[in-house]
Amino acid sequence: MNIVVLAGGISTERDVSLITGKNVVKALRGCGENAVLLDVFLGYNGDAATFFESSDGNVNAVNAIGIVDPSIDDIKKARKDDSNALFGNNVIEICKMADIVFIALHGEDGENGKVQATFDLLDIKYTGSGCIASAMAMNKYISKQMMDANGIRNAKYSFVTKNSADIRYEYPCVIKPTSGGSSVGISIVKSKEDFDEAVKTAFRYEDEIIIEEFIEGREFSVGVLGDTVLPPIEIIPKEGFYDYKNKYQEGMTIEICPAELSEADTKRLQKNTKRVFDVLNLEVYGRIDFILSKDNNEFYCLEANSLPGLTSLSLLPQEAKAIGIEYPDLCKKIIELSQNK
Repeated sequence: MNIVVLAGGISTERDVSLITGKNVVKALRGCGENAVLLDVFLGYNGDAATFFESSDGNVNAVNAIGIVDPSIDDIKKARKDDSNALFGNNVIEICKMADIVFIALHGEDGENGKVQATFDLLDIKYTGSGCIASAMAMNKYISKQMMDANGIRNAKYSFVTKNSADIRYEYPCVIKPTSGGSSVGISIVKSKEDFDEAVKTAFRYEDEIIIEEFIEGREFSVGVLGDTVLPPIEIIPKEGFYDYKNKYQEGMTIEICPAELSEADTKRLQKNTKRVFDVLNLEVYGRIDFILSKDNNEFYCLEANSLPGLTSLSLLPQEAKAIGIEYPDLCKKIIELSQNK
């Protein structure tokens, strides 16, 4: 098959997306598929008809993930034209030529449903969830409302905009952009002195933020692949919390899979995971994050990921491997499930 692996873009998770894309391309080419990486924003400036003739899958220029999220202004300057449109030169044309597009985008560009909606209108096959499910999962305010309506336990929260008159909250609390990912812009606030700066940090990324109660406990993530709920993985940062640096720099976090939980707690967590996945109408694959409160031994859902990372340090591939699914087979399974949805 001719497969476009669509990555990059102009979200704060651009670097993560490119590494996911590079890994997927290598895995699929190793399985005999003609997979080629395409940056959704920078596009392809050659002859679109020759795109799939790439000998290396266009992955040689992809570097490692930095310690901090990338400068989007610098990315925009690298584009050949002056447009800020998400789809770069020849992207739509090339995606139409593909048998399927493997969406390796992360963050707002790929997870908010706009790319999926565009592909639906153009009858372009793609991997993962549809546009509505993607939009609901990406927006933490909407996904929390959906969880509340369906009795799924999550942290108490306030929805705040830049026009909100007076922002007050009890400490400690967590401040995060409403639609961000990879923990970019997130702060754990323990005092009034840190509160105002944390709010400013979150508002640098978006005009809408969530202020959430801080729940102390153990952090877990659980993947879903088709009808299979994967084994939970426990996440233990060596210092601080599971932020951008601790997620993507090797050796910063201890990850235990399968997580050391009782059989009853494992089943309870997996059941909660499938409930969130189904309530948000997610399809094919995803990952749901939880905190197990040390106060009441209850699982609280943190967020849902409709396009979880597939880097060498990502959680979903580790969970799949725990039940015998190696990385190339995981990529092939995602394509197979997407073709049949």
